[in-house]
This record gives sequence, C-alpha cells and structure tokens, in this order.
Amino acid sequence: MFSVRSVRHYRLTAVSLLLLAAVLLILNIGLGVHYNKLTDTYFTLDDTERISKELIDLQDTYKTAVERMKSTKKRLNSNISHQKLTSWELEHQTKRSNDYKSHIDKITKEIETMRSYLPMLSDGCKHCPAGWILMNSVCYYFPLKSNEMKTWKESRDFCQLQGGDLIIIDSQDEEVYYYEDASGMMPQSNPKSPKAFWIGLSDVQEEGTWKWWDGTFLTEGYWNDGEPNDVSNEDCAALYPKANFFKSWNDVRCDTQMKWICEKAPKSMS
Repeated sequence: MFSVRSVRHYRLTAVSLLLLAAVLLILNIGLGVHYNKLTDTYFTLDDTERISKELIDLQDTYKTAVERMKSTKKRLNSNISHQKLTSWELEHQTKRSNDYKSHIDKITKEIETMRSYLPMLSDGCKHCPAGWILMNSVCYYFPLKSNEMKTWKESRDFCQLQGGDLIIIDSQDEEVYYYEDASGMMPQSNPKSPKAFWIGLSDVQEEGTWKWWDGTFLTEGYWNDGEPNDVSNEDCAALYPKANFFKSWNDVRCDTQMKWICEKAPKSMS
C-alpha cells in the first residue's frame, strides 16, 4: 500500500507537469501570434515583389560583372600574346643585329689585312710577277679565289711553271711568318678539310721519312696532335690556319684538292 507521503509526491509531480504544459502552450501561442505579426509587418505582397525584383537585379548585375570579367580576361590574354610576340621579335632583331655586327667586324679585319698587304703588293709589282707578293725578299703566291684548288703535284707544277716551287719551312721564324700570312689569306678551318695550304714536304719516296722537295730532310715539324698518322696513304703535308701555329701541320692524301703557297726568288732588288 502507498503511504501518504508517496501520494503527496505523485500529486506534486502531476501538478508540476500540468504547469509546465500550460507554460509551453502559452509560449507556443505567443510565438504563433508574434510570427503572424512579423508576417503581416515584413512580408507583405509588395515587399515580396520588391525582394524578387532586387534578386533579379542582383542576378543581372552578377551576369554583367561575369561578362566584363570574361572580356577583361580575353583582352589580358591578347595583350600577353602580343607581348610574347614582341619579345620574340626583339630577340630575333637583336640576334640579327649581333650577326651584322660580327659580319662587319670580320669584313673590317679582312680589309685591314688586305691593306697591310698593299705595300708588299706594290713592291711585288716591281720585283715579282703579277699576283705575287714580296715578303722578306722572297716572292710568294697565295691563291685567293675560292675555287683555286689543286692536288699536291698540280700545285708544284703550277709553282714550277712560274719559276718557283712550293714553300720550304726550315725554321720556327719561317713557320710563324708563313702561318700568319696563311691565316690572313684564309679563315680558320678544321683539320682534314680542303681549306688549307700545300707546303713542299712529303714522304712519298719512303714512308715516315719526310723530305722537302729539294731533297733535304725535315729537322723540325709543326704537326698537329697525332699527326702524321698516314691514314689512307697520307703522304703530303699541308699547313692549316689554326690558333696554335705549333700544331698547324697535317699529313694529307696527295690527291686532295686544296690551296697552296709558292715561293720564288725576286727580280733584281737593286
């Protein structure tokens, strides 16, 4: 059986629940009334239409801003592309300018070289045949035309018909002297190319025994590294205008076409 105390406890709990329910009901009613008032105050039909119009205007503004952004981006890309083309053109024109400058410098040096030969050519007219130059009291012939190429024997035949022969280099001073003159007459070239000058040296009679055309033995040579190597019967010597004149000789096949240097005694120097 329940005690009086328990009954009172349950009654108190029930009353509390009823009061709580009443309070919740009142709050619910109050919120409903307040919501209705808000609806009546802030969300009239005109306001709804106004808000809808503002939303449409905002969308239009957004679309316009997006279109402007796209247009601006397109112009920016066009400017970047144009700037890139301008940069490429500037690079191209700068390279052309440098090439022209290099070409002008090369021509200027060649002109100065030819000017330095004018006195020798002038004296050569007095003491040497036409086309020969006078240097160190000796007449020399350098073929200047680009298509003047001969074999070693043909070069000797040409020199002999002119009363001379291929040059003989029997001292360091002469090597330097001929090298500088040959360098002035011919731009630097790679070994084994035909752009070199025959000299009067060969080992045709005995392989490995190098002699000048007058029969004297070679005492000091100015061979390139690894030369002479007698690859494919290379029995004739040529002078190549290289940076290091101590390494300016190569042995070459005697039937190779290249330039040559003749020498001969001048006419009376009196």
